Amino acid sequence: MAGQHAGNAFQQPPRHLAIIMDGNGRWARKRGLPRHHGHHKGVEAVRTIVKAAREQGIAYLTLYSFSTENWSRPKDEINELFKLLRIFIRRDLAELHQNNVRIRVIGERENVPGDILSLLDEAENLTGDNTAQTLIIAFNYGARQEIIRAVRDIAARAKHGELDIASIDEAVIDEALFTAGIPDPDLVLRTAGEKRLSNFLLWQSSYAEFVFIDKEWPDMNAGDLAAALEEYASRKRKYGGLLDGGDEKALQS
Repeated sequence: MAGQHAGNAFQQPPRHLAIIMDGNGRWARKRGLPRHHGHHKGVEAVRTIVKAAREQGIAYLTLYSFSTENWSRPKDEINELFKLLRIFIRRDLAELHQNNVRIRVIGERENVPGDILSLLDEAENLTGDNTAQTLIIAFNYGARQEIIRAVRDIAARAKHGELDIASIDEAVIDEALFTAGIPDPDLVLRTAGEKRLSNFLLWQSSYAEFVFIDKEWPDMNAGDLAAALEEYASRKRKYGGLLDGGDEKALQS
């Protein structure tokens, strides 16, 4: 808990890095290109960053690929995003599996085309025993929806006598989330200069560090990731406690 972790310096690299990949559309617009060109270029950046994160020793990498709010985008753009996901899995799954990467998909499965679901299931089943890195794809994901789903599940268990209400704690909620069994992110990174979570891992990011990068996602490279990890490594986390006695002395002075 909070006091238990107080004063611990960060280990490098973060065990779990979560990324909000923002700016594909802006990248394309700046170049006078249709938005789907930005998404295509963004897939190239995904390949680059997944590889770089693995080389940096990051055990868990979560990518926010499609949110529940993205359904409000034009149908043509949604179809293009689905097309790119199909291409990414078909093209990169074998290499990820060869590199001992486990794929896990979090998010709602409703409204997702059947062939996409089949591809996601195939990726999870094929790589389920891999141990070098876990790549978590947040697809059709929304944090508020995730929490609502978890609350309903916990309430149903309590109603049927499977769970004592007094026993509900953080661990019970953790296990009811899509991310059950996955450690909370240590670092949340967002590109394109925006400084908000956009309904991403709200529960899990309560003690995460944040790094915001002005570059649009398609321009991200291994050097940018290394710089973000260096920024992370320069910080210390307190989990609401005190750090090396310094804060306590300052309060007493």
